[in-house]
Amino acid sequence: MTHERDDEETQKDQKSISSLSPDYCGAQSSIVEEVNSNSAVKSSSKPSADDDDLVDEIDSIITDIEVKGKLDVTSLQDGENSKELKDKKRPVVENENPFLFKISNLIREGKCKNITVLSGAGVSCSAGIPDFRTPGTGLYDNLQKYDIPYPEAVFDLEYFSSNPAPFASLASEIWPGTKHSPTITHSFITLLHRKGILLRNYTQNIDGLEVISGLPESKLVECHGHFRTATCIKCSSPFDGIKCKDSILNEARVPTCPKCHNGLIKPDIVFFGESLPERFTHLLKNDLDNTDLLFVIGTSLEVAPVSYIPEMIHSECPRVLLNRELVGNFQSSKSGKTSTRDTFVKDDCDTSVRILSSYLGW
Repeated sequence: MTHERDDEETQKDQKSISSLSPDYCGAQSSIVEEVNSNSAVKSSSKPSADDDDLVDEIDSIITDIEVKGKLDVTSLQDGENSKELKDKKRPVVENENPFLFKISNLIREGKCKNITVLSGAGVSCSAGIPDFRTPGTGLYDNLQKYDIPYPEAVFDLEYFSSNPAPFASLASEIWPGTKHSPTITHSFITLLHRKGILLRNYTQNIDGLEVISGLPESKLVECHGHFRTATCIKCSSPFDGIKCKDSILNEARVPTCPKCHNGLIKPDIVFFGESLPERFTHLLKNDLDNTDLLFVIGTSLEVAPVSYIPEMIHSECPRVLLNRELVGNFQSSKSGKTSTRDTFVKDDCDTSVRILSSYLGW
């Protein structure tokens, strides 16, 4: 199945981000225009100076991955330009990580043209967004200030119905485009799209950084929803996403439904007990059948049904885990029992992405 045909089949499921306010997802309109003219976002509002800074920052990240591969943060902070980056392009050192070198060869030789990426909270950690389950630093370990009976209650529909205030407080801190910028790994996924080899990114995150990094929505499945739209939890009537954002961020309250009058409005993120978006089930089977390389990045693989994706992929497909720990049914790349299709790189995902990019000559 070709990318073009697949995108045409799923076009009906897409909600154009051209209707969104540019401050809704930060500077994504400028970035998408830069990354992919076919999916450019037109904005009627003049971007702010902060938006311009965000665009420059992300453009530098993507350019650096393409040109240099391994990001030199110090040089970028000192204002090093792209010509200097090209002059200092690092040589490929195979023994730095032979496992990633093997994967880079598959991609460079054109054997992987339909890459699927399954990403989790670890992809966004370097953006300053904590994951959920890391002891001590994870989100669930730091929700005491919201005075909730148990950590998961903040995303529990029944609890939200009786006490929406804790969710409103948390949402104001993590709302996409307000405080956080895409990471190296987000930009790498967008770069896979620019190279024409990304079939789909299945993300478990609700931070919206994929869209801000310039990844077209046609290439994205937000398995646990997003903040761009909202719905009444009682009558299921759609509610304007921008008005929902304004109410939660500027008024510190969850809005009520104007149609049924007493139903609470919730951003379209998936709470515990809710079904995943239809787009997930609509695309998953065909995507898995056509995937020729699976990246699993920054996830504990503890939340079903998304956690089953690596097990559902066909047996001939290579699987690459870029993670701080071995998860799911992956086998260690250093084990004598290693599956011929599994590659596990135990490291920070941004670090692994830098090395892989250098091997690819990007």
